[in-house]
Amino acid sequence: MAGPSDADNGAPEANGVSRRALVRGAVRGALAGSAGLSVSGLFDLNTARTMAQTSESAASRGATESRPITFEALAQRAERLAAEPYRPPGNDLPQELAALDYDAFQAIRFRPEATVPLGPRFSMQPFHRGSLHAKRVEIRLQSPEGVRLFAYDPDLFDLGPTLKGRRYPASLGYAGFRIAYGFDASRPQAHEEFLVFLGASYFRIRGRDQVYGLSARGIAVNTGLPQGEEFPDFTHFWIEEPGGDAASITIFALLDGPSLAGAYRFVVAPGEPSTVAVETALFPRRAIEALGLAPLTSMFLFGENGPGLRGAKPFDDFRPQVHDSDGLVVQAPGDRLWRPLVNGRAAPQISSFRVRPLEGFGLLQRERRFAAYLDVQARHEDRPGLWVTPKGDGFGAGAVRLFEIPSRTEATDNIVAAFVPEAPIAAGRPMRLAYGLSTVGAEPSAALAPPLGRIVSTRVGSAERLRPTNPPSPQRRLYVIDFEGPGLPEDPMADIEVALSASAGALVEPYAERVPQTGGWRLYAEFRPPEPWPAGEVVLRARLSHGGRVVTETWDAVA
Repeated sequence: MAGPSDADNGAPEANGVSRRALVRGAVRGALAGSAGLSVSGLFDLNTARTMAQTSESAASRGATESRPITFEALAQRAERLAAEPYRPPGNDLPQELAALDYDAFQAIRFRPEATVPLGPRFSMQPFHRGSLHAKRVEIRLQSPEGVRLFAYDPDLFDLGPTLKGRRYPASLGYAGFRIAYGFDASRPQAHEEFLVFLGASYFRIRGRDQVYGLSARGIAVNTGLPQGEEFPDFTHFWIEEPGGDAASITIFALLDGPSLAGAYRFVVAPGEPSTVAVETALFPRRAIEALGLAPLTSMFLFGENGPGLRGAKPFDDFRPQVHDSDGLVVQAPGDRLWRPLVNGRAAPQISSFRVRPLEGFGLLQRERRFAAYLDVQARHEDRPGLWVTPKGDGFGAGAVRLFEIPSRTEATDNIVAAFVPEAPIAAGRPMRLAYGLSTVGAEPSAALAPPLGRIVSTRVGSAERLRPTNPPSPQRRLYVIDFEGPGLPEDPMADIEVALSASAGALVEPYAERVPQTGGWRLYAEFRPPEPWPAGEVVLRARLSHGGRVVTETWDAVA
């Protein structure tokens, strides 16, 4: 695995940060303000079935199409769409919906009794359009008998006091939808929400007993580049009703944007973990400088090493840490790299991790203790990581890119990780990809990432505190890295070999010791910066070996 030797600073796009923040904030608000299907609550689907028996649902009023969509048919549709000039969606949202403030939009509540059953274990609720969510998506429900448009119906919602008495036509459509599942086989009618599609190509998923955290996306286009990031939209969805007691649900989606169109199939299996098998066919309309495959978007405000970089402004916050993810993992044959996330830079940074073949990557939330966060409502310790596993022929040559945006608010998703192909993305040259997504807790399973001692914390401080010099040298920094997990020796006298490197300056005087309180090992190393400091960033690396065998991940950080 090559290192991030091309780490550089990238200019923030004009609308990228705000768009991610708006998508994230609206999802949080919609989930918190909707009755019936909440992350922490249960909903008895028998209520919805009773309503369905006594009234005509919106789905049944939609026109029935004789032939269910297939992935290949959808790919052909996306290819035809890409052969035409891009047509932005029309601005047809009624003014009173577009003008809704946060509170008025959150007052719109889906009526829980109108929940749409999808077989015995799944159910669906749509999101209303309005405020930040102006774009319309079409939702169709399909079974072997045919396809039905799920037409908008104002009677499915309590529109709140601001919109009381308003009526909107079936053409209004929806902003997105959420899916719930009966995790408890002994109570299959008690559904818990676990999946949301809402905004651009964003979707969020959680495993059983987790809460929503980071997001996945269908695609990322030119993230962090000077010309600005592009956000293609999922415009049409087909939700396949699971048969029998199926434990997975299939969702098809059509993507459209200025630079490309695409077809997606998501086979989603909720559980512990929840998994998504993704298949996509992409059709570029024009050359794309940086196409992010399997993108993940998260939030990192501050962590165990305080505000992050030396000299960064600290956060005046009662909580010790605030983040949805605390590090990036990149898995290559025989090596796994951990990059702790950082906030507090003066400008956004793009770091690239070249690897071929890529076995997997993910944004993880390794810190799982409540005491590390002390936030009763946010439950950061229960937020999932997401692990990406390429399938088939893989993603080819390229690099996992990490984009870190300076942020002072937890409402902003300021972290993006995606695989960017090395080969140019040319207009008219289609791409086919398959990959898996899996929710994880502290770590992915051994089947996804071979076990190694993992980095569980990175702390940084002045080297003068423990190793004073005369005269003092405030530029010296002490890195303290904790490793835990399988493969680490239990003998505190074990001969541990330390490998260190720095792209400039030097990591010196390493010392490794066993930590009896955790059963892990701790590495101390001092960084002596170069004089003068080179252009760009300085990349540091470390890992431990025992008995001639590498026993830990590779720690990777930017000084």
